Amino acid sequence: MTAMYDGYHFTYSEEGLFNPFSVLNVFDGLMFDNYWFQTGTPTYLVDLLKQSDYDLRLLIDGLEVGSSGFAEYRAETKNPLPMIYQSGYLTIKNFDKQLNLYTLGFPNDEVKYGFLRFLIPYYTPISSDETDFNAVKFIRELQSGDVHSFMERLKSFFADIPYELNTKTERHYQVIFYLVFKLMGQYVDAEVRSAKGRADAVVKTKDHIYVFEFKLEGTVDEALKQIDEKGYLLPYRTDGRKLVKVGVSFNAEERNIGEYKVV
Repeated sequence: MTAMYDGYHFTYSEEGLFNPFSVLNVFDGLMFDNYWFQTGTPTYLVDLLKQSDYDLRLLIDGLEVGSSGFAEYRAETKNPLPMIYQSGYLTIKNFDKQLNLYTLGFPNDEVKYGFLRFLIPYYTPISSDETDFNAVKFIRELQSGDVHSFMERLKSFFADIPYELNTKTERHYQVIFYLVFKLMGQYVDAEVRSAKGRADAVVKTKDHIYVFEFKLEGTVDEALKQIDEKGYLLPYRTDGRKLVKVGVSFNAEERNIGEYKVV
């Protein structure tokens, strides 16, 4: 209940609040679901994000801003953050009194994964009713150790992007990688990192730990070399599960995954 529906903060000093609408629906139907997200679709928010070319990875992971960064009540394409915050998709997660900075993030898993599922059709050719189906297929392929099928499915995400979208910036393709792995995190232990010194993605299943490194400019061998040189596997050496390295290069001309190697 806490992971799904708690976490709303209207000031930095108050206790977190549960979403009353979702909690009442859980007790009424005795089933967990994304009740609040189903009451409306944030189409206008996605339009703002697309017009602003906002880096979704910052939004999804949480970001630090001053109060002026999210207190405006006007909808502006240059700064979609206030509308996203005031619509309830972000909340105050922390406050640094010394620097007067707020950390904003999704209040809970209901909002986080509901928002991710809603975003997928805007960045990939996958329709909203196929999103969960494809996420489950991704997970089953990694659970069975079938990295080849996983990567081929990922390639299909890019191959089916309409021609008129092929002029998208590299950020668009980075976001697709990011959304896929983030959405998997609802079902398995999947992490996506963008900070220096961290693997691009780590997925943990019952029998495997996968470490992915993507190169938008570089070779697949350079991706694998970085996994070794940066020691991305070191934290998992004593885990007991099979460790798998996946190096991936991006073909800028074809706007798709170029090569990949599994070690």
